[in-house]
Amino acid sequence: MHVTFKDYKFKNMNVENMIPAAESAAELMRSLSHPQRLLVLCALAEAEKSVAELRQELLIEQVPMSQQLMRLRADGLVEARREGTTVYYRIARPEVSVVVGALYSAFCGGLGPKK
Repeated sequence: MHVTFKDYKFKNMNVENMIPAAESAAELMRSLSHPQRLLVLCALAEAEKSVAELRQELLIEQVPMSQQLMRLRADGLVEARREGTTVYYRIARPEVSVVVGALYSAFCGGLGPKK
């Protein structure tokens, strides 16, 4: 059975309990509100990647890539680890993967090769 938004029951919701969740969700959406940040998170959805791999895959120059990764890190959406001189990034929180996956399905799911 496919559940749609209108199928959710909001009649018995406790708004006081939902306020912090709504604030967290809005904060996440602000972090996702830049196309390059979304591309980075989509690229990290399946596995961690180095900055060089991200730049090559996404065709983003060094300065903007650094800016977007810094913002994603500051917002707690990605984590970094250093191996020698290489820095690898991965998604830090499971809800980020869920939201990015939903956005990908809604907006990019039909972008595969034409048959």
